[in-house]
Amino acid sequence: MKIIPNADGTLTHKCNNYPSTDAKSDPGDNTLLVLSKDVPVNKLNNTWFRIFLPHQALDSSFTTKLPLLVHFHGGGFIILSAATKVFHDMCSNIAAELPAMIVSLDYKLAPEHRLPAAYDDAIEVLHWIKTAPDKWLQKYVDFSCCFLIGGSSGGNIAYHAGLRAATEVDKLLPLKIKGLILYLPYFGGVKRTESELRLANNPFFPLCVSDLMWELSLPIGADHDHEYCNPTVGYGSKFLDQFKLLEWKVLVIASNGDLLLDHQIELLKMIEQKGVKVVGHFIKGGHGTVLDPNEWKTVEASIKSFILSSIMATE
Repeated sequence: MKIIPNADGTLTHKCNNYPSTDAKSDPGDNTLLVLSKDVPVNKLNNTWFRIFLPHQALDSSFTTKLPLLVHFHGGGFIILSAATKVFHDMCSNIAAELPAMIVSLDYKLAPEHRLPAAYDDAIEVLHWIKTAPDKWLQKYVDFSCCFLIGGSSGGNIAYHAGLRAATEVDKLLPLKIKGLILYLPYFGGVKRTESELRLANNPFFPLCVSDLMWELSLPIGADHDHEYCNPTVGYGSKFLDQFKLLEWKVLVIASNGDLLLDHQIELLKMIEQKGVKVVGHFIKGGHGTVLDPNEWKTVEASIKSFILSSIMATE
């Protein structure tokens, strides 16, 4: 991970192995399938988001309002950003394929800002979006058709932001959330699962790295059965009942080679037992394989199908 924990609770990043990319918003560049730009949310907290607009929406013949996906990037709560190339490319692909408008949040990172800081930033951006001070949002987005989406720790953020948002439905209007998309979501627990033990020495994402990320991101003194880490403790949050009442749908994408697999299945089963409409999609590979172009195509198709079916179900 190329990080050094400091005595004052901060991290020093020795080397960034994940390149970043700039936003590109030139409407005259016809080689761009998707335009993007960076928008500040809270200058005091230095939070911002990258917004993705399909180029086809600029065509005068394109009159359909776009669904909105609010995206939260991965990185174990402690590394990476909305500008990291793999997330930029992923959001561009989804925006072009659906098509959809995507807002990808660059939230505050741990350990300088431990959880629930990222959840706070997620809710703040939802309230920021509802005021629509951005011209792209005002012109192209269907605010009644919003989804929260995230991978790994971003999936964790999408889930917990969804729990909070479900209690603030009236305050978020005209923004209306229809569902959550959690791909390879990052959850854990005190008790080791079969998939954690079986894949503890996975070279890409070993168990020791997962443990370190939780150590650096959870509130000080919290163990892995804290609600932020283990959403199934106590049979889950009472706010899941709101998901059912609001008729939200949840898509959980899990991988058979991911040490988090058992936790993802436990989450899926719990949501289903709560009476919430949940869809499970299982892929091959390990944690992070979702970013591989070959595997991503199946995930992309699953996300598109989920969003379209969710929209049609409420029409």
